[in-house]
Amino acid sequence: MTTTDMNNRTAERGRYRGPAVSDRSAEGGDQRTSGGRVSVAVYAEDLILQTGTVHQLRTRPEIELLAESEADRAQVSLVVVDMMDEPTVRLLHRLQRNTATRTGLVVGLFESGALQTMIECGVAAVLRRGEADPDRLVHLVTAMANGEGVLPGDLLGKLLDHVSSLQRTVLDPRGLSLSTLTAREAEMIRLVSEGFDTAEIAERTSYSERTVKNVLHEVSTRLELRNRAHAVGYAMRHGLI
Repeated sequence: MTTTDMNNRTAERGRYRGPAVSDRSAEGGDQRTSGGRVSVAVYAEDLILQTGTVHQLRTRPEIELLAESEADRAQVSLVVVDMMDEPTVRLLHRLQRNTATRTGLVVGLFESGALQTMIECGVAAVLRRGEADPDRLVHLVTAMANGEGVLPGDLLGKLLDHVSSLQRTVLDPRGLSLSTLTAREAEMIRLVSEGFDTAEIAERTSYSERTVKNVLHEVSTRLELRNRAHAVGYAMRHGLI
């Protein structure tokens, strides 16, 4: 850990309650191992939030709560706050550096402008505090451990609008796409899937045959595909054409 990281953690402790309990030290020295449970580190901005969240999770057999000394090995970091302010963002950025851990946010007030910040901080799931009963907390944690994301319905709609706006205003003018294929690459592979050969694709796209061959070769090389048929199959499986 660098000196900067140590200073950041010290500052955060003035604001946040870090992981304070461990299943292995709780309830009279119970030495249970994690087994199939999800290991969780809880961070909260005050003792009341910390205690309430831990109380809801510690009796659930799906969850293994970790103490601060073990927090770096958590599968899920759960951050419980009133709102997305600057100290919260700093904490989220620090947690983001641990690539083995996914971060979930339990928040009281989530303003629409915070959506971009949440994405940049690598938050995988969001739950409003008013809805944070034990079952929803466990669902949030287990979904993240399985590689899934969880968002309230209204935030999901805003996220989709945000992605659509990004595609329309930033990527489309540059001929780019959020997928692994550019618009030109996707069009050429679509034409391959419809049975057109190189000369026909060149005619339909107004590119030279050499360009068509180079584009299809670049796609195959970048995605480690064996031939055009493999490229078509890949694009169809991933919904790219």
